[in-house]
Parts: sequence; structure tokens; C-alpha cells
Amino acid sequence: MDRLTRMELFVRVVERGSFTAAAADLGLARSTATQAIKALEADIGARLLERTTRHVAATLDGHAFYQRCLSVLAEMAEAETIFRDAKPQGVLRIDAHPRLTQIFLLPHLHEFLERYPLLDLQIGQSDRYVDLLREGVDCVIRAGEVADSSLIMRKLGSISEITCASPGYLQTHGMPETPDGLDGHLAIGFISSRTGQVMPLEFTVGGEIRNVTLPPRIRVNNSDTTVDLALRGFGLIQAPRYRLRPYVEAGDLVEVLADFPPAPTPLAALYPQNRQLSPRVRVFLDWITDIFAKAEL
Repeated sequence: MDRLTRMELFVRVVERGSFTAAAADLGLARSTATQAIKALEADIGARLLERTTRHVAATLDGHAFYQRCLSVLAEMAEAETIFRDAKPQGVLRIDAHPRLTQIFLLPHLHEFLERYPLLDLQIGQSDRYVDLLREGVDCVIRAGEVADSSLIMRKLGSISEITCASPGYLQTHGMPETPDGLDGHLAIGFISSRTGQVMPLEFTVGGEIRNVTLPPRIRVNNSDTTVDLALRGFGLIQAPRYRLRPYVEAGDLVEVLADFPPAPTPLAALYPQNRQLSPRVRVFLDWITDIFAKAEL
């Protein structure tokens, strides 16, 4: 194993906190990875990693060496891109919400893989916080405000949101005319993965955002379940228009308070800022940017 490969392996071990995960990322046996890091430490003349039974972390020397490795590997990647037609290859690890993946990405996936035949995709589907470096993920697609300043964000668009309820619910509780007329109504409580609290309903009134908290008899932390509950008449929900459009068109849900819509939700792709943007991530970002530019969000 050459020096650059050892450096790449070392970077992966630090970021993943695991020899096993780092070795798997690079297609190596764990024993090979362990021996390679020992050889790297011998060459450097310093202990780079602290090993425990559960975790691996960089020493002070290891952290300094990690930063230098990032610079060297970034320069090498940039040089390869300049001096040869670097074709995207390897495993691209992404994460996105399941429904967003199904509606917008999967229909175009054949085209992407045919365009880049040396790429393989690993698709995670969640709406939770993902530690990209620790979990070995190259890029995530997320809706909402981004709080992690260690990530680079590429804006993909804004998702329009609507308020809906089932015809049966509205027959029982009445059709609200304004946000002030929601007394006696129920909402299906969606628990935020960030705060652990039920999210209030949101309405635009006179150009300003107003939050309204209605008593939820049912609280859930899965967006698909909120839709199922709304279809069964348990209360009002707010969700992306693209998500509820088929049910509204079929008459299974009815849009309410259309003159007071929630604020649009920003959609973005996020990736680590301490790495040179690899060809495989670059082409993926360009691809999804084009997809969402044409999408009806």
C-alpha cells in the first residue's frame, strides 16, 4: 500500500472512528487496514490514534497529521482533475427523505447511472441528523434550515407547503375560514427530530408568519404516518404540496386556508467543507440541481 493510500485510510479511520468502517469504505480487510496504519505510524515516528475497544480517535499528533493529510489529498484530487479526464467512480453515499427520493430521484436514476457507468450508489433514506464524516456519507438532501456550519450547502429550491384535512373531518369540525377560526379544531402532532417537540401549524397572515398550536390527540414522528392519520380523519396536517397533491386531486384530502399558506421550506444538498469536492459528488450535485430546477415543488 503506497503512502497516499495509507493517508486516505488514516483520514477515513479518524472520520469514521472505526477501523472496520474505514476498511469497508475502501474495500480493505480490517487486518490490512490495521497493519497499514501501524506502518504509517512507524514511518511518521508518532502515535496517531488512540484505540479503545469501542472507539478510535486521533491523538494530538494525529489530529495535526489529519489536517495535513486533508490538504495533500485535496491537492492530489485537484491535480488529477486538471491533468486527466477524471471520470467519477467508486461508491457514492447519499441520504435523503424516502418520499422525496421516490418522487424526484428514482424516476431519473437510470439516466444518471448510464451517464456514469463507473459509479455505484448507496442510498440512505431518513430525515434525521446525519453526521456525514462519522457515518461516511458524501452528501445529504435536506428540507429546512441548516444549523450545521461545518457543511457546505447548495440550494436546490423551495418546497411549497399546504394545510389539509379529510372530507370526513371537515364535515364534523367545519371548514375554517381564517387561522383565527381554528378553535375547536384538532391537528395531528408531528414531533420534530431536532427539538423533540410537536411542531405548531404555520400560516402567513398579512405578510407575516403566525404559529398556531392546536391540541393534538395523536403525536407521531413519521411524516407518512401523519398523512395516513389525516386520511382517516384525525385532524389537520401541513406537508409539502408535492406530497399531498395525489390525495387532493383524488378528493381524499381537501386543502384548507389556502389564502394563508405556510412559509416555503428551503431544500438543499449538504456536504463536508473540509474535503476537496470529488468528481462523483460534483456530478451528483449537478444532476440533482437540474432535477429540482425542473420539478414542481
